[in-house]
Amino acid sequence: MSIIMFPANSVQHNRPVRFYFRQEICEIIPSHTTQTVLQFLRESCRATGTKEGCGEGDCGACTVVIGKLDEQNQLHLEAVNACIQFLPTLDGCALFTIEDLQNLSDDFHPIQHAMITAHGSQCGFCTPGIIMSLWAMYENSASCPNEEQILDALSGNLCRCTGYRPIIDAVKLAYESPRVTFDKAKIIDALQSLQALPSLALMIKDQQFFIPKTLEALAELYKTYPNARLLSGSTDIGLWVTKQHRQLDNLIFINHILALKTINNTADYVEIGAGVSLQDAFTALIAQNSGWQELARRFASKQIKNAGTLGGNIANGSPIGDSMPALIAQSAKLVLRCGEQVRTLALDEFYIAYQKNALQPSEFITAIQVPNHQNLPDELSYFATYKVAKRFDADISAVCGAYFVKLDKQNKVSEIRIVYGGMAEIPKRAKHLEAALHNQEWLEANIDNALSKIEQDFSPLTDGRASAHYRLLVAKNLLKRFYFESQVTAGTTNEPKLIRLTQIA
Repeated sequence: MSIIMFPANSVQHNRPVRFYFRQEICEIIPSHTTQTVLQFLRESCRATGTKEGCGEGDCGACTVVIGKLDEQNQLHLEAVNACIQFLPTLDGCALFTIEDLQNLSDDFHPIQHAMITAHGSQCGFCTPGIIMSLWAMYENSASCPNEEQILDALSGNLCRCTGYRPIIDAVKLAYESPRVTFDKAKIIDALQSLQALPSLALMIKDQQFFIPKTLEALAELYKTYPNARLLSGSTDIGLWVTKQHRQLDNLIFINHILALKTINNTADYVEIGAGVSLQDAFTALIAQNSGWQELARRFASKQIKNAGTLGGNIANGSPIGDSMPALIAQSAKLVLRCGEQVRTLALDEFYIAYQKNALQPSEFITAIQVPNHQNLPDELSYFATYKVAKRFDADISAVCGAYFVKLDKQNKVSEIRIVYGGMAEIPKRAKHLEAALHNQEWLEANIDNALSKIEQDFSPLTDGRASAHYRLLVAKNLLKRFYFESQVTAGTTNEPKLIRLTQIA
């Protein structure tokens, strides 16, 4: 076991952060609690294959692969952004970088060989991050993924030189080569030994970092430190450090709490733990309702979905957070806990004002309950959510719209929820528009008559992503898109009617 120690005189109490790295377990005291994995690699290990591009998890040049054990004690590999992940979060995990691939074979890895052969690299700056994203996919997929799956794996890796066709060609070539695998048994054994470690508590330069392992320990810690920040995927909090240079005194990392990482299906709803990754959460939501499919594919990059959590996205409460409109449209509820007290709250009531929510001191989200909207014999319901942004992959929404409608046997609207992100200071329902459509027949003419009501619900701002006029136009057009798609789904028309969406391209 190798031991790498950082300034010991700054440490008041702790045990080292322990993780698998370079084929052994390392013990490390970070220089500060918010030291990033990227800083550790480049400044302490001189592992310069991992690059810094944007410093905010957008470009993918810093991509590394994190290994974790799943519920069956099998090794699962996830590509993440090293630039926004804090070093203590590696506790109990395995870390792989581009330098590790040379240990998997006597020569270049098949992914690397294929990138050379297919001319998938020019300047080379982004190439290590691309290769690590592809390597994670290679290890998790025994057969060659289709082109859409390859593009999804690359959604968080930007290349200014090549375009992406030769990179896609490289993936196909890699799978045609003799397969190279690595000894997972050794890593699994190492990670199993790390699971027995006590909870981590670091204090470095008056900064504290806690990693509780049970829900009870988290509740107690949060009572003791009510001003602490709960940390999960670091996809937002990481930017506070890298871009805003904020000092974060107390952090509680929740990703080792198994009770927050469960997905339970009941007759009435699917319950998703607050610590479930966005990737796994979307998989569960799509299984419940295919209306999630489009949004799930366009929601952030693969790296962000691997690291971020549904509970964290909700708690952050950004008005451009794409999960909340869809969850509100589906009448989702939050399970909240403070100490031993547990309550439920409709997500529609959770947001109070910009970046403000209804959480009480020391209260936190434990799960999200999303109802199963089962159609009764005399009912039909439809759900869909759409994202409009300048870029297909990994871009912030100008407008995100989510729609749920239930129709009675007379084709009248018995229930409707229309929710938008990017249109107000919080994710918000269009209640005037809903009221205008309630009990009305679900017809194009009635929707046209009601559309003006949206201007009573929203006064969107003009910013770099879109003008106020554009946002209102898009919001109206998305509702009409939803209507026409519901007609096609119901089989009441032979072909979808098309709205001119020239301003939505």
